[in-house]
Parts: sequence; C-alpha cells; structure tokens
Amino acid sequence: QVDLVESGGGLVQPGGSLRLSCSASGRWISLLGTDWYRQAPENHRKLVAGITDGGRTNYADSVKGRFTISQDDSKHTVYLQMNNLQPEDTAVYFCQARTSEGAYWGQGIQVTVSS
Repeated sequence: QVDLVESGGGLVQPGGSLRLSCSASGRWISLLGTDWYRQAPENHRKLVAGITDGGRTNYADSVKGRFTISQDDSKHTVYLQMNNLQPEDTAVYFCQARTSEGAYWGQGIQVTVSS
C-alpha cells in the first residue's frame, strides 16, 4: 500500500507560479515512476508530466517549457514546478505512483489560475 499526499496548490494570477509536491509513504518493492495528471471540470483526467525512477521525464505539449517535474528520492517526493500559469491550467491535480505492486493515486489538489 502506498499513500500519496499532494500539497502546494491554490489560487494564483495568470503568469504566476506554483510548486506542487507529492509525498509518498508506505511500502513498495520497486517504484517505476510518478506522474502528474490534471482534471478540469467536465473533462477527463489528462497526463501532465511524468518521471521514471531513473529520472527520465515527459510532458504534455501544453505544458512543455512551463512545467518541470523533479524528484527527491531521499524524501520520497516528486515536485511539479509550474511557471507562467494560465487560466487553462485550472484543474484538480493528481499524482500517481506506479510501483511493481500497482498504481496508486493521491487525493488531488486544486489549482486555480484567475485574476
């Protein structure tokens, strides 16, 4: 069982920045990677960024150049640095950990970009 807790969300003006954190606790044999998804109202959940246990990253086209995913293995935490946020980035953001035992989701955190 892996528990994930997201933090760092909130309200920000267009052009602003936020850093989301996803902290993992529990037991796992092998962590394969961690991903950030987001879900806007009346939309399905979409992949935003991912990072493998080896540090390889991937991004949705809509966030390339603005978002950066990183990890601190010693803290079992994955970060999503979000810069130049725009209203279309407004959504609930979820992290997902992919382990050898299965995939686990956090509870989600709201990010609202509005003036």
